[in-house]
Amino acid sequence: MARKPKKQIDIEKWKRWREEGDRQSEIGLIEQYLPLVNYVANRLAIGLPDTVDKDDLISFGRLGLLDALKKFDYTRGLQFETYGMWRIRGAMIDGLRENDVLPRSIRDKAKKIEEAYMQLEQQNLRAATDEEVSRHLNISVAELNQTMQDVAFASVFSLDEPIQDDEDQKHSRQAVITDEHAERPENALHKDQQKQILAEAIERLPPKERTIVSLFYYEECSLTEIAEIMGLSASRISQLHSKAIFRMRGSLQRAKDYLLNE
Repeated sequence: MARKPKKQIDIEKWKRWREEGDRQSEIGLIEQYLPLVNYVANRLAIGLPDTVDKDDLISFGRLGLLDALKKFDYTRGLQFETYGMWRIRGAMIDGLRENDVLPRSIRDKAKKIEEAYMQLEQQNLRAATDEEVSRHLNISVAELNQTMQDVAFASVFSLDEPIQDDEDQKHSRQAVITDEHAERPENALHKDQQKQILAEAIERLPPKERTIVSLFYYEECSLTEIAEIMGLSASRISQLHSKAIFRMRGSLQRAKDYLLNE
């Protein structure tokens, strides 16, 4: 099973670039971590429609890598890979958004499904079933599954959308589950609360969805690999993954409302 490339951080190389302006060290770091771009592009492409060119993802990702290298605090002794991959992924998603890869009709469907999960789970204090969501949306379970298939790749964007819509202060949901080394102390409590809410939301997921989230985000399996592991079709795994994301989005939305009203 393919894994992301792992390399030890070369402190001396970072120091020569940052403190002495050594161009060769900069080039060396770019070449060292460039495989991360292809790795992230391959994973992200799984949930995107065929109309999205992977070369575009790689192009966006390279810009994200350069930005990550400039902003990474090598003095903390942390591995670059985790920080770099989130920055690369964010740059790819930003590039896709700017090119409007997600049609408005898909966005509207995704929004309705997300609202259905959020309302039902807030009302019943448990995970909503397919039948309950279908009745809420006034469609059949078959139609719900087809709709979930239509909006499956919308979940790729879900954890990266802004929590706040203020033009001057946008925080992605991704930020609550990544290590942002420049975190301001006054934000730490809210982030910790959101992390806890997200962890609880994962625990409340139905077993299959929880397994998919674990395999995809923690074990770093692709959706195709998860389908083989669980003995389900890739399209079914994609649907279940989307449902899990929509459930977690609802929990994070409630967390946002609570924190803003504190």
